[in-house]
Amino acid sequence: KYNLCFFLCLEIQFYDQLLKAVLFCSGSPREYLEYYIFPVLLPGMAELLHQAKKEKCFERKRTKFIACDFLTEWLYNKNPKRKDESFTEFFSIPFVTDWLKDHPRPPIPLSLLLSEEEASIVIQSFWRGYRVRCDSEVQELRQWQKQLREDKNIFKRVKEFWTKQEAKGNLRGLDSSMIHVGM
Repeated sequence: KYNLCFFLCLEIQFYDQLLKAVLFCSGSPREYLEYYIFPVLLPGMAELLHQAKKEKCFERKRTKFIACDFLTEWLYNKNPKRKDESFTEFFSIPFVTDWLKDHPRPPIPLSLLLSEEEASIVIQSFWRGYRVRCDSEVQELRQWQKQLREDKNIFKRVKEFWTKQEAKGNLRGLDSSMIHVGM
């Protein structure tokens, strides 16, 4: 959603500048496109396809690769006006930072950030843990630990009960020292 809006904004700016340039161009709009735009845009599109193949976009439904971002970065860095300047990453491009201030992106899901190897390790470890927890001996151990925790809490509760009773006073006429002796 945000990438489409960003791309449309760039297209509007591009078409606005293109319209001004075409109005001052002696040839037709087609000649202008063939002479000025396509020599820059077509290699960028070819590079985009190569990068998309590297990112395995043609093999999966969802990837972290955002084609509009790549093309924006590529065109910005290949701009002849920036010939002597160093490479600028997408999020460091001035108009991109301005756009993202007003239109922040949602975070990328973890499933898209993990490599195949990392994702397989997470899935396998979860599955192994699940299978181990299903084992009857492990279930028995977990029940025993649960019971042990509850028993420890019973001693704590009894102690808290008697301290509250001592704080109340004489405990229905009995001396509190007699209660401790009985325990």
